[in-house]
Amino acid sequence: MNIKYLSALRSGATPLAIGMALVSTAAFAQDAATTAAPQSVDCSTTPDDPSCGDTQAIVVTGSILRRTDTETVSPVTTVTQENLDQRGISTVQEGLQSLAANNGPALTNSFTANGAFAAGASAISLRGLSTNSTLVLFDGMRAAYYPLADDGSRNFVDLNTIPDDIVDRVQILRDGASAAYGADAIAGVVNIITKREFKGVRARGEAGLSDRGDASQYRLSLTAGVGDIDENGYNAYVSGFYYKSNKLMNRDRPYPFNTDDLRNVCSPDDECGSDDRINSPTATSFTGAGGPLVVRPYDPTNTTALGRFQLLNNVGCDSAYTLTAAQLAASAAAPLQTCTVDLTRKYGVIQPEIERWGVSARVTAALSDSIEGYAEFNFLQSKSAYTGLPEAISRNANAGILFPGFSTSNNAASRAPGSFALTLPVYVCANGVGDASGLNTGCNATNGTLNPNNPFAGAGQLARIQGRLFDQPTYNETRNRAYRGAIGIKGDLTDNINFDFGATAMHDDLRRTQKGYVYIANLLTAIARGTYNFVDPTQNTQEQNDFLRPTQILNATSDQVQFQGTLGADLFELPGGKLQVAVGAGARYEAVDAPSGNPDYFGPTQRYFTLNAFGTKGSRWVYSGFAEINAPVLDKVEINLAGRYDKYSSGQNAFSPKAGIKFKPVDELLIRGTWSKGFRIPSFGEANALPTTGFVTNGAGIFNDAYLSQYGCTVATFSDCPTYLRSASYGQTTLASPDLKPERSRSFTAGFVFEPVRNFTLSVDYYNIKKTGVITQPSNAPALEAYYTGQPIPAGYTVIADAVSPDFPNATPRLAFIQSQLINANTQTVSGLDFQIDGRINLTDNIRFTSHLEASYIIKLESDLTNSGGGLERYDGTLGNFNLTAGSGTPKWHGYWLNGLQFDDNLEINTTVNYFGGYNLSAMDQGDLYKDCGQNPGYSPTGCDIPRYITFDLQTRFKVNDRFTLSLTALNLFDNMPPVDVVTYGAHLYNPIQGGQGILGRYFKVGFQADF
Repeated sequence: MNIKYLSALRSGATPLAIGMALVSTAAFAQDAATTAAPQSVDCSTTPDDPSCGDTQAIVVTGSILRRTDTETVSPVTTVTQENLDQRGISTVQEGLQSLAANNGPALTNSFTANGAFAAGASAISLRGLSTNSTLVLFDGMRAAYYPLADDGSRNFVDLNTIPDDIVDRVQILRDGASAAYGADAIAGVVNIITKREFKGVRARGEAGLSDRGDASQYRLSLTAGVGDIDENGYNAYVSGFYYKSNKLMNRDRPYPFNTDDLRNVCSPDDECGSDDRINSPTATSFTGAGGPLVVRPYDPTNTTALGRFQLLNNVGCDSAYTLTAAQLAASAAAPLQTCTVDLTRKYGVIQPEIERWGVSARVTAALSDSIEGYAEFNFLQSKSAYTGLPEAISRNANAGILFPGFSTSNNAASRAPGSFALTLPVYVCANGVGDASGLNTGCNATNGTLNPNNPFAGAGQLARIQGRLFDQPTYNETRNRAYRGAIGIKGDLTDNINFDFGATAMHDDLRRTQKGYVYIANLLTAIARGTYNFVDPTQNTQEQNDFLRPTQILNATSDQVQFQGTLGADLFELPGGKLQVAVGAGARYEAVDAPSGNPDYFGPTQRYFTLNAFGTKGSRWVYSGFAEINAPVLDKVEINLAGRYDKYSSGQNAFSPKAGIKFKPVDELLIRGTWSKGFRIPSFGEANALPTTGFVTNGAGIFNDAYLSQYGCTVATFSDCPTYLRSASYGQTTLASPDLKPERSRSFTAGFVFEPVRNFTLSVDYYNIKKTGVITQPSNAPALEAYYTGQPIPAGYTVIADAVSPDFPNATPRLAFIQSQLINANTQTVSGLDFQIDGRINLTDNIRFTSHLEASYIIKLESDLTNSGGGLERYDGTLGNFNLTAGSGTPKWHGYWLNGLQFDDNLEINTTVNYFGGYNLSAMDQGDLYKDCGQNPGYSPTGCDIPRYITFDLQTRFKVNDRFTLSLTALNLFDNMPPVDVVTYGAHLYNPIQGGQGILGRYFKVGFQADF
């Protein structure tokens, strides 16, 4: 159906449009005018729903064919801004995180405050297959990767770069679509479609606050547009917004999320956790390097301890504590007096401070009576900031490049080559050199002075020092600026031939600022010269602090440029309709430049203690050709075939075929299915990056009784083990590999849509995805088992022992790092079911009831790692896979149920039940058996299984008049806190994916919309 643009030709708008016309299949999927839907809908099953557009020919996500029939062979779910408003969801990013198909290793904004590699970003993970197996598009075109990779290796698109107020709808393709889009679409595609036109002026505002008076947020936006494409031949609009979300601390939430004292966290059989505050009265060790600064006297050769540790200062202490005679008798190293510190209560952050703002502009114009062009520009800045733990100055440094696992062990016998025991010398002088051994700093009684930081200097004794510098917390800030431009032209050449051509360019400019981290070389120099006051750090000048902890500013960028064109034709009539054919070609350039913030090129001390060494740089061109045929061979049967070839300048290539069928035996029933092959190219982080180290919390399952007996406990009594074992973690260091091959995938779906009566629809779709050559780190299980049983470490692994515990000097130390290189493992398979129910009914002439249920169930998610030293590992319903999920698990169920009442056009009341399934405290990649409870430390309040998590939201909207609408939302109305999870990391005692929003508690938001 052609659109008439004669008024545009007469008005002279065409020359302006021609001057701006150049880009995008970004327009591919957005021909329909802005619409609103009562709920998220499946456009492949409910094509008459207004959210699926009008009868104008459009391109549905997953296809390159223009069509008026939106009942595609692939399951496609559409979510509109109206749907998000009904659920009380403020941003598209939050809406995508709540998708039923989003599961497992998603990346949330809250994870930023808990050590995420890709701090400041948000990403989803369809089917639990990690962030790099879900392709995110803007108007059908690719976007630039976030400069920092998830876990230092997985590239993804940051959802925080979405310009919310110009989003018309989001289409989620729930099957593989590599034939249409190329790499990374293994688990599915999320296509964010912006508004084709906007008329008038719209102002929106919202403010939110928890019922505890914290975690406030607010958002303001203004959008204005002129012109009507149908009437005037053009439309132009501009939109801007500002969003702010304030930080939330652990101390602001109830027990046990606000403390390290877990004595009241008890299992069903009354086994309780410990008081894990630093130096608590019930602690089994008082010499940990994570507490207040302590020193211990050593002889002049720095080999023999001459006494106990003693507290050097009480900065950061909560309360003083004098050790009992029994505690002193149990350890020859423990100090006589110490102090207790609750790190979580003082420094724990639940949610970082987030600030976003942006501006967008678009012009769409008629170039003729059948050809349309557009140009669009977006700018968005997103900033995220949080404070972290004060820096510890005696510990294993994060694994570097040339000196992995560089250690500052305080036990001479456990020192690796190049490591040292951090020691305060007897004398200091202005020309002292940075030698931490304390044996020779170039200072003596003749040219130096007694070290004021060494309380044993007067006796001629060295002082080994360890602990945290509690005078200053660390600080992390990411500021990402995203610039995107797109231009496009499309239309009909004849009644049967159409074309689309588009181009887009996007640039991400990220700045990461990190303060309060100790630079090792500067620390050694300050020790040798006595220029830093360790006895009373509050007396140090800003200059002294800046020298010890220099601010690091890391600049990283990423780029994406894409050109793409298609030519489509309706060839001839078949029994069910016209045979459609489309061909296309494209080229794109992608690049990432994210330098390491902590390399050790100049030696093991020319770096920070705890910052990661990860960084990457790379670029490549990709050239593509693709085609699609849609054949309605019978009135009731439609067959779809597609294929794509991609060639990479880095040497890889891939062919991706796809086939689908749609069968509609009766009007009430649609049966559909697809089969496809796809691929995922090795990311820049996987193929060309510096080592990355993530930390895995020690669970009982990684140990054995023989090893634990050295510490006076067993696996069964793991909660009684020393904090040295129980509350520690080991570093999982990943090495990139330039020899990696693309992951290959095979995917098929099969489902049906049943509509027995009008306005009631039930759909069920089965999916099965199998990846081969999966890029992953080898399972840690063989290395863990070998180390803790005293066996030779298997080939392909490097393990680094931690410092020996001063309280157990003769015991084998815990493991500090496992290092291995990424490989193409055997296979990974996931299968599951998607459910959707939609219903609408008019209760009276002016009251309408709507209901929408969406749920996803993972039947099985497993990996066969036989070729990588492991075996068959199954993850669904457990905490695994740690290599993919950061220990946040893979719950089987995820979904929500939205119900609404509409009273005339003036009042809406909507309720949403959110459901996130539970999981077993086990992980096969950590040495456990499937669902054997191997990660349970013994005091999990719910036993071996973390229960399901259900929250209830209430949203109301009142239309004051034709121009003004008010809304009131209560999220988590019953103030249901997340289940306590004593194992998951990334959050304190709860799962950041399962309970990421629920931890805010009952939360109220009030908003308005004004149209002029």
